[in-house]
Amino acid sequence: CVPGIENLPCELQRNFQLMRELDQRTEDKKAEIDSLAAEYIESVKNMLPEERVEQLKKIQSAYSKCKEYSDDKVQLAMQTYEMVDKHIRRLDADLARFEADLKDKLEGSDFENPGSRSLKKGRSQKDKRGSRGRGRRTSEEDTPKKKKIKGGSEFADTILSVHPSDVLDMPVDPNEPTYCLCHQVSYGEMIGCDNPDCPIEWFHFACVDLTTKPKGKWFCPRCVQERKKKK
Repeated sequence: CVPGIENLPCELQRNFQLMRELDQRTEDKKAEIDSLAAEYIESVKNMLPEERVEQLKKIQSAYSKCKEYSDDKVQLAMQTYEMVDKHIRRLDADLARFEADLKDKLEGSDFENPGSRSLKKGRSQKDKRGSRGRGRRTSEEDTPKKKKIKGGSEFADTILSVHPSDVLDMPVDPNEPTYCLCHQVSYGEMIGCDNPDCPIEWFHFACVDLTTKPKGKWFCPRCVQERKKKK
């Protein structure tokens, strides 16, 4: 479960504070290593073999502790990135559902508007949308249901003035994971392969020649070939 995004600033502040403390510990340990090394070089000629070994062990122990602090900082940075990425993926999924809900309301308003009723005759109902976003799968229950509302033309103007796709028009994060046969980041409508061992898992509709979400289970081209070989 991803915590609420309202807690994200506090969590980021805490993690950055811990990273700052680890930085300071690392700098202090580096200063200790420099001091031990200088002391060893200055008096090594007058040391007994046992004293040399003992001094070298101190230096090695300080190096190990410095590396430990650095590894902790890297691990904390990775955890912080994953935490932010989870929020981004959840927001992407919520935005996709919001966009689908807006389109459903727009279609419902057109059905209610007498002036647009003739345009809707004979049009088949759209298939439910597939998954979109960063590896998030939208189930049948998550798909917003069709709703009918009144005041079609006025509501349509409001929807078209603020389109959710405009929010998605932003620079791509170079650290964002890639998917599909094209090895690109997630965008638009995507579909998940039903093979649990699929190495790619998520595919753009256009890359696998889909325009709507197919009924039943769907397997990507690679997994289809593997299944044929096993038979």
